[in-house]
Order: sequence, then C-alpha cells, then structure tokens
Amino acid sequence: MKANGTLIKTEKIKDQEPITTGDGKLKKIQAIAFHFKKIMETLELNLEDPSLRDTPERVAKMYVNEAFMGLDKSNFPKISYFGNHYKYDEMILIRDITLFSYCEHHFVPFFGKVSIAYFPQNRVIGLSKINRIVHFIASKPQVQEKLTVELGTVLKNLLDIDDIAIAVEAHHLCVASRGVGDTNSVTETSYFSGKFRKSKVQRQFLNSITS
Repeated sequence: MKANGTLIKTEKIKDQEPITTGDGKLKKIQAIAFHFKKIMETLELNLEDPSLRDTPERVAKMYVNEAFMGLDKSNFPKISYFGNHYKYDEMILIRDITLFSYCEHHFVPFFGKVSIAYFPQNRVIGLSKINRIVHFIASKPQVQEKLTVELGTVLKNLLDIDDIAIAVEAHHLCVASRGVGDTNSVTETSYFSGKFRKSKVQRQFLNSITS
C-alpha cells in the first residue's frame, strides 16, 4: 500500500495468533463476573444495592476488554513501516507516552510515562504505532521492570535493530494506597541496547527527555 507516494508495509509480531474467540471472551467475562460476585459477597457487600448489583459484570468486561486486553495476542496493533529513503541516521525520540498498567502483585494500577528512542536503519515505524505498542504491552498484569524489558525486546524485533532506549517513570498505587502509603515516590526503570550502551549517546537520550 502507498500513502503520499511512500510504501507502507504492514506486519504482525511473531506468534500473534488469536488466543480468544468471541465465545471464549464471553466465557471469560461470565467466569470473572461469577467469581468477583463471590468476592463481593465474602466482603459482605449488599449486592441488592442498585449501585453494586451490576458491578461483577462491569468489572469482568473491564478486565477482558480494556484493562487486560494485552493478554490476547490478537489485539497487538498492526504495524506500519516507512522506508528510510532519506537515510536518516540520527536518534528518533518519542517522549512522555502515557502509561497505565496494573501491578501483578496486588492488581492495583501504576501509571506514568514512557520515552522511547532508536536509531533507524532501513525503515522507521509509524509514530502512533509506538504509543499503541506501549498501550498493548501495559494492558495486562505487569511489573515495571518486566514491562520495560518487554518494550525494548519487542521494538528491537519489530525494527530489526539493536539501538533502542527505553525510560519509564511511574507512580504505583500499591505503594501509595496501601502498605507504606507514600504518595510522592516515583519508580524509574530503563533499557539500553546497541549504541545506547555508550555513555555519550545514553546521556543524549536522558538529557533529551528531561529538558
């Protein structure tokens, strides 16, 4: 396919076979709703209350269709590539991508921002696709460290390059709303490969996302 005279190639990530069907998704929603209702009953909530009556199904639909849609590989975004016809060989940076995920330890949210940079070779990826990849990978129970590495690995495979940098900054409600109750702390993680292992290039990336 061509857009504005530029060839666009659409590919899918390896092993991107669907793992749920329409019937499978419905069964998951029904099962989650059933068990979440049991949790609410155990907590002695009044399920006759109009505000709570439909909560089990609402939670189940949110888990399957939104919060944890990244568990279904068929939801991985279609990726568009553009040929690097201009031989651009400097850093491409997408900063402050919105991050929202759920901690797999307590199933409460963590949220913040992601910045991603790479040095292109034969092709570049559509800019919005980077955001969609972050959204997909974040949409499942995660820990921040694993999410950071997964982003780097996926992008290296998609772009067929080694020169990737990832920086993630997030607030964790498992820290803020329970336990120590610290609402101010921020967790930072990073991933560097290829050229970004060199201190000069790494500083260039880090200075760019903090300026």
